[in-house]
Amino acid sequence: MPEMKVPELAESISEGTVAQWLKQVGEQVEKGEYIVELETDKVNVELMAEESGVLTQVLKEAGDIVKVGETIAMIDASGEAAATVEATPVQEAPATEAKPEVKNEQAVPEQAKGPAKEEAKQWTVASPAARKLARERGIDLSQVPTADPIGRVRKQDVETYQTPAPKPAASNSSAVPAVEPAKKADAEDATKPVERVRMSRRRQTIAKRLVEVQQTAAMLTTFNEVDMTAVMDIRKRRKDKFFEQHDVRLGFMSFFTKAVVAALKQFPLLNAEIQGDELLLKKYYDIGVAVAAEEGLVVPVVRDADRLSFAGIESSIGDLAVKARNNKLSLKDLQGGTFTITNGGVFGSLLSTPILNAPQVGILGMHKIQLRPVAIDKDHSENRPMMYIALSYDHRIVDGKEAVSFLAMVKDLLEDPETLLLEG
Repeated sequence: MPEMKVPELAESISEGTVAQWLKQVGEQVEKGEYIVELETDKVNVELMAEESGVLTQVLKEAGDIVKVGETIAMIDASGEAAATVEATPVQEAPATEAKPEVKNEQAVPEQAKGPAKEEAKQWTVASPAARKLARERGIDLSQVPTADPIGRVRKQDVETYQTPAPKPAASNSSAVPAVEPAKKADAEDATKPVERVRMSRRRQTIAKRLVEVQQTAAMLTTFNEVDMTAVMDIRKRRKDKFFEQHDVRLGFMSFFTKAVVAALKQFPLLNAEIQGDELLLKKYYDIGVAVAAEEGLVVPVVRDADRLSFAGIESSIGDLAVKARNNKLSLKDLQGGTFTITNGGVFGSLLSTPILNAPQVGILGMHKIQLRPVAIDKDHSENRPMMYIALSYDHRIVDGKEAVSFLAMVKDLLEDPETLLLEG
């Protein structure tokens, strides 16, 4: 009987967690059909059947950790689905059979009653997104009401479902000893509504790596501000023509990516990596762009950004953002990266300190554009669209002079964006 094993996921990923089974035991599966979803440190991966048959055995349940090469299911290539088997005894039952026989509990084996109940519970009709959210929140899908005509539980049904708060047990006050104030407060808190949610594998990985960066890197941040007048003027004048020619909108990210690449060429240590007692100086420019996805921050990579035009950069970033929102990023989309750009300004952040995306040694933080009075000369000032920018860097290999100079160059290029066309 063919075994279904966990395939090679990626060079840096050796294990994953079973998120959900898309097929149940006894169901027919076709070659190339997805039957199980694994949650890895970076993305969710759906595994497909290598041949047609019947899923006869599941060796790992949702929530179990599995390693590459481990057998997780058995598929019988010669089997047939048994979806209608249970209906057969009812059809063959004699019409004159006495009804009291049905009430005899010994006539129904206990092992047949238990699994039947479990199977009915597992077969609650629900979307994959609803199942995933219910699993994370510890919600029983069979208890979630839905307005769907066919009774299918949707993600929004799970989101709006409120788990009933447990009722405090009744007790005889005369038999209860005096409670210390601290313990009494804890008892009162235990009756308040709370929700316990299991952290996804990706969220756990994000938390672990962020802490590791702060513990291992000598991270510092330097700040500057950019007058965005020139960039905004170019976008205003050129956005319609740009869209007509390239079928993609001209945003801010292409300007920042171009400016970062030009500055990295002048300050190569910010495009490096520490490996033991050596520095790996990278002669290519794969720029990571932080994207806020539903399950947590991801950093897909724009490959060879130095070779791309403004339209090429905007198109690449747009495609990666759509894939991130739809949970369609592949491991290849997330691997590598020599430097990262993150834009907290889209959420209204005015100033922040970005955390390094290890093993990279530099990350640029963009922020909200805000009108502020700027001195033009000693006698005049104007309200200008200003943006604070932040560069976090690993001080183990990047000195303050290089970091400050790098950020100043990014500022100068953005305030005179026509020079971006001249930078090779």
